This record gives sequence, C-alpha cells and structure tokens, in this order.
Amino acid sequence: MTSSVTMPLWLLIVILGFAAVTFASHFLFPSVRWFFRLRMERVVARLNERLERPIQPFKLARRHDMIQRLIYDPEVSKAIIEHARREGVPENVAFQRARGYAREIVPSFSASLYFGLAIKLARLISTSLYHVRLGHHAEDHLKAIDPEATVVFVMNHRSNMDYVLVTYLAAERSALSYAVGEWAQVWPLSRLIKAMGAYFIRRKSRNALYHKVLERYIRLATDAGVMQAVFPEGGLSLDGALAEPKLGILKYIVEGHDLSSRDVVFVPVAINYDRVFEDRILVKAEQIGTRRFRARISVILRFLFKQAWLRLRGRYHRFGYAGVSFGPPVNLRRFLEDEPNNTIQKLARQLMWRIGKEIPVLPVPLVASALLVASAPLDRPALEKRVNDIVARLPEAHLYLPRNDLSYAVEVGVRNLLGRELVEENEGRFTVTQEGRALVAFYAASIEHLFEKPRHGDFSAAARL
Repeated sequence: MTSSVTMPLWLLIVILGFAAVTFASHFLFPSVRWFFRLRMERVVARLNERLERPIQPFKLARRHDMIQRLIYDPEVSKAIIEHARREGVPENVAFQRARGYAREIVPSFSASLYFGLAIKLARLISTSLYHVRLGHHAEDHLKAIDPEATVVFVMNHRSNMDYVLVTYLAAERSALSYAVGEWAQVWPLSRLIKAMGAYFIRRKSRNALYHKVLERYIRLATDAGVMQAVFPEGGLSLDGALAEPKLGILKYIVEGHDLSSRDVVFVPVAINYDRVFEDRILVKAEQIGTRRFRARISVILRFLFKQAWLRLRGRYHRFGYAGVSFGPPVNLRRFLEDEPNNTIQKLARQLMWRIGKEIPVLPVPLVASALLVASAPLDRPALEKRVNDIVARLPEAHLYLPRNDLSYAVEVGVRNLLGRELVEENEGRFTVTQEGRALVAFYAASIEHLFEKPRHGDFSAAARL
C-alpha cells in the first residue's frame, strides 16, 4: 500500500484533470450556478418594478428544465409514438428526434443580456439608421389590458429591422418573445437571439412531430402569460404590400387555450420605412417567383463597414424615417363571443385589417405613389400638388410629415429616391428610372391599400389582394 507507482507525466496530468472536473461538477459548479441564479432573480425583481408587465417565471425557467418538460409532455409523447409507427423507426429514435426539435426551439432567455445589452443595442441601431417616429399607439387601450392576460403583438413584416425596432419601442412594457425563421440560426447570431428569448421556427417544415413540439411550446408559453410577438404574414413582404395571413402560430395560440384562467389580447402593430435594407433582394425574389433568397454575411459586413466609413468621414446620413403604430387591441374572449365559427380565419383577417389601417404614411411611400402613376415627368410644384391630392384621400391615415410641412416631406422623399438612383431629375422635372420602377412600386404598395374604403374586417379589400 505504501509502495511507489511510476507513471508517465501525461497520464498524471490526465488523471488530475479528470479529478478537477469531477470536483467542480459535484461541489463547485452547483454553488456557482446557485450564486448566479440568485443574482439573476434579484436583477429580475428590480426590472419587474419598472416594467409595465413583469417577466413571467416561465420565461426565466432553466432551458434544460423546459426541454425536459416539453419532450415529456403527454401530447408530444403521443406524437413520438405516432412518428415512430409512421416512419418505421424505434421509439427511442423518434424520442431523440423530438429532443432535437425541442433544443432547437426552446430559447435560453437572459434578462441581463436582454435589458442590459439588447435594448441599448436596439435603441442605438434604430436611432442611428432612422429617424424613428411612434405614430398612433392607443395608449388608453393598451393600459386597460388585463395585467393577467397574455399579450401578443401582431405585426406586418417589412424588414428584419422589425425585430430591432419593436424591441426598442416596447422596452418599457416587457421582454418580447419572437418567433424567428431559419435565417437566425447562424452562429454566433443564434446564441444571441436565443438569449434574447426568441424561438426558432421552420416555416416550411411538414413534419408532424416537429409541429407538435412547436405547438406545445407556444401553448405552454401562452398559458404562462409570456408576452409574444408574431408575424402573421409568415415572412417578409416581397412586393411591399400586406400579404394574406398564415394561420399556424395564431392557431397554436388560440386553440386549446383556457380562457377562463387567462385571456389573450392581440395588439396590432403596423410598421413602415422610407427604406427597407433588403428591398432589392425582396423585389428580385418576387420577380423570379421564389422565396429562396439569402443575404450573405459578407454583404451585411460590407454594408456595415461602408456606413461606419461614411460616419468617420462626416458624410453619413440616416435612411429616412421609420414609423410604428400600435392599434386598439383585440380581446380573444370577447372575439370568440362575437365570432364562434371559423374563429382562426376571421381573427387573422381582423388583425391584418387593423394592421393595414394603422400603417404609417411616410415621405418616400407618398412620393413613390405620386411619381409611379405620373404619365409625364413632374416638376416640384406639380409633384407637391399630386402628393397633396394623395394626402387629401387619406383623411384617417396615420400620416407623418416631417416638420409638419408637406413641401419638406416631398423634399425628403425625393432626396431619398434620387440618392439611390431610383428617380432622376432632368431640367427640374422628376421621373422614375426604368431600373428603379420595381423598387418605387415596392414602396408605393406599402400604403396602396389605404386608398380603398374596406368594410370592417374585410382583409382582401384592405390589402388590395
């Protein structure tokens, strides 16, 4: 027992390494986790004192615990058995596949990261790139929402900036949980997005097991009162206009939810821009008839470096205005009393109609609408008259005129379009270039539906479909 043992140095190092890991995992790591967990709870308690809607415990649950809860959910278990039978694979294989889906979907929310970094970053990005304007926001309606209700922001999808912009503007209300598509599953972006509380969805997946895992996660979050943000159009608008709503996530939220214990309130959010960064990609996708488009990281980095270089040289200008309006909410309990049949379809159309009604009217869409239908080049007075005629046709729209001056709004819109070579000026007259016509139409389409006089709840008329 007291004799010496000779061994190679490398083996001694390996043994000591394993011993250190074992000691840390059994004695040190639990204490460290407890310490950081306690600090997080204190941070959240302070945050909840100033937030309009406190962060729900569901959102703060450990990711591992939430994954376990999800994959052992009775409905998911039934789906696992059915998947194994249908695909002819062992149940343990189907179980591991469900676990993989759960790991992909479930976020790892960090209150410190969300409120300490994400909100500040969202504010910096939004105000650096745009003149941000909050239009109609139905403040009385929003404050009257039941504190125990689950709030769901329902938004049109113009740009990937939508996430950043609404996160910034909703910072004082609570932490939003977004449904994000496959574009966000790029490392290291995916880690940051999960830490901000977003959950990934495969928009085109037809796998029944995957949809059951996703459905149960959304249902659990809704039942727990987590504030969510969804895009019913299911993707970015390719032509600039509002699109027909998809029913998937709305169906998961509504069906099976126990309204006797917690109501669900949908808040319409309408977003518009003087410039959408992805506009050329979106218009090209519309022209070739496919949604299979992808912005390369190299393109994004080149764009960011270009803007930084312009700022250093003192030649940087923001990209016009970004407007957001919050409409009167839709109370699900009351809606079901009025519309007991075909609830999901009617709810989706009602929400899209309300979003369309709230769309902010900004300088570029106004000028684009005026120039697009002109049969001949317009000089400045003729252009201002045409824009004024358009404004007169929109008495109930949420119009934003910089400095409350129509002439200056026209100047802002023209300057933006000229700078991007979508419009050209010859002898004081403006006309849309042949290459820029599709993009000018893209911006005009964002307010085109407002010229209609739709019936209440008639989405097809509201969106000019």
